[in-house]
Amino acid sequence: MPKFVIEREIPGAGKLTPDELKAISKKSCDVLRQMGPQIQWVESFVTGDKIYCVYIAPDAESVREHAQRGGFPVNRVSEVKRMIDPTTAE
Repeated sequence: MPKFVIEREIPGAGKLTPDELKAISKKSCDVLRQMGPQIQWVESFVTGDKIYCVYIAPDAESVREHAQRGGFPVNRVSEVKRMIDPTTAE
C-alpha cells in the first residue's frame, strides 16, 4: 500500500501544549476508526509552524478525506516513491 507524507501548515504548531496535541491525535484516531483499516497514521513530526504526517493509504484522496473529516489542514500530499537511510550508502 502506498505511503504518503502530508504537510500541514499550522502557525505555532511547535508551541502546541501536550493537551492540545493529545486532542488533535484523538480526533485523528477517531476519524481513522470511522474510515476503516485501509488508512493508517504512522507518525508525525511537529516543527515551528508545520506538522508533517506519514500515512499509509490506498490513495491521496483518502488522506484528504481524513483531513476534511477531522478538520485538519492539508497543504501538500506527496506519495513516497522510495526510502533511503544510512544503510543505503553501504
